[in-house]
Amino acid sequence: MSVDLSFHGGVSGVTGSCHLLKAGGLIVLVDCGFFQGSFETEQRNRDDFGFDPASVDYLLLTHGHLDHCGRIPLLVRKGFRGKIICTSATYDIARIIMLDTAQIQEEDAAHWKTIKKRKGLEATEPLYTTLDALDALRYFGEFAEYGKLVNLNDQVSVTFRDAGHILGAAFLEIDVAKEKRIVFSGDLGNRNKPIIRDPYYPQRADICIVECTYSDRDHKDIETSVGELRDAVLATFKRGGNVLIPSFAIERTQDMLFYLSRMYYKKELSSFRSFLDSPMAISVNEIMRRHPECFDEETAQMLAKNHDPFSFPGLHLTKTPDQSRSINAVESHAIIIAGSGMCTGGRIKHHLKHNIWREEASIVFVGYQAEGTLGRKIVDGNSEVKIFDENYRVRATVYTIGGFSAHADRTILLDWLKHCEKPDHLFLVHGEDRALSSFEQEVKTHNIAKEIHVPDLHQSYSF
Repeated sequence: MSVDLSFHGGVSGVTGSCHLLKAGGLIVLVDCGFFQGSFETEQRNRDDFGFDPASVDYLLLTHGHLDHCGRIPLLVRKGFRGKIICTSATYDIARIIMLDTAQIQEEDAAHWKTIKKRKGLEATEPLYTTLDALDALRYFGEFAEYGKLVNLNDQVSVTFRDAGHILGAAFLEIDVAKEKRIVFSGDLGNRNKPIIRDPYYPQRADICIVECTYSDRDHKDIETSVGELRDAVLATFKRGGNVLIPSFAIERTQDMLFYLSRMYYKKELSSFRSFLDSPMAISVNEIMRRHPECFDEETAQMLAKNHDPFSFPGLHLTKTPDQSRSINAVESHAIIIAGSGMCTGGRIKHHLKHNIWREEASIVFVGYQAEGTLGRKIVDGNSEVKIFDENYRVRATVYTIGGFSAHADRTILLDWLKHCEKPDHLFLVHGEDRALSSFEQEVKTHNIAKEIHVPDLHQSYSF
């Protein structure tokens, strides 16, 4: 039974995941993500997919992050009429992500249309609209449950396994005619994190596609990272400043709330106010509460005792723009959690504008910063950055705390791959070039796979 694989995103970078499998008489797409980062990177979202969307029978969605689901409305607009399968929690998250992205696309297009019209330039249409996102929701079919077989036809089946990354995230075990098993890792989670369970192990794999986001390093111990967060907050308050936490609305924000709540009740922090300034994150909090089937034992017990792990006294949920702007009047002893996690947009940019030049303030990065993003420039030590077309000196103290990552590190990835029982072919994706190169050598050293491939964009393989 022949198998064809091609890679149309998530290669030579950590965004735009999109992999095509042809096997058993079916064309199956795994993820259809948004390219994020620099302006040039995001322009790739307007390029051809590299395949005919109308030919795809199934889209298997590993999880609801933008870089895995963000181009689904565009896929539908271009002719996809198949069935989308994912977990129910992933559907709830992807729905919010796609509708929010559509709104941003429409608002950006309207903003630039006026500016370009003044300059006599042709306006750029939104990548997709809210109506496109709503159309895409019609193609989500049955919801998968962890560990239960889903038959796509009489030759191809898929099992969703808990990836431990974010709520509802899965890696996929696809069996073809009982001859070959293809495993797509999606994004694998870190261990010993709060709220959701640790990643499940694969049973075996003949062909494995694995993410490599943090494959060139190991994370710090989670409790060490929690201590660093506490110390950063206390040091900032001592200086009389605010703490800004650029945070992804899904998973990372909930982790931050979980640990800040713990610090509050242990009386490790006092006399402070917290602001969750992200309408999307506020919505995700509600979604989290609806899916206790995804929680680890600790979080499940907290909820059973009516203890909300995502709230504590002094936490303000700011939904409206006016509520967000009111935070600018707070000059000290505030923790401000806002998106986007890489500072590419959202309300965090407004808070940076008001705080990044203040020596008493701090910016605490708790997530991955892709090349070309504003967050990456700040982390890399740029003394001056541009925010809303104005230059600002970076005088705030910058902290990077890697232990909060929702991605598996090098040790976890190697351990996970060993359970694949030495696949015939291993594909390394979803990583920057240095991480891919480093991990390729690690895999060779540990003799984990027979053949190792680092695919280029739109590259195809046949087996």
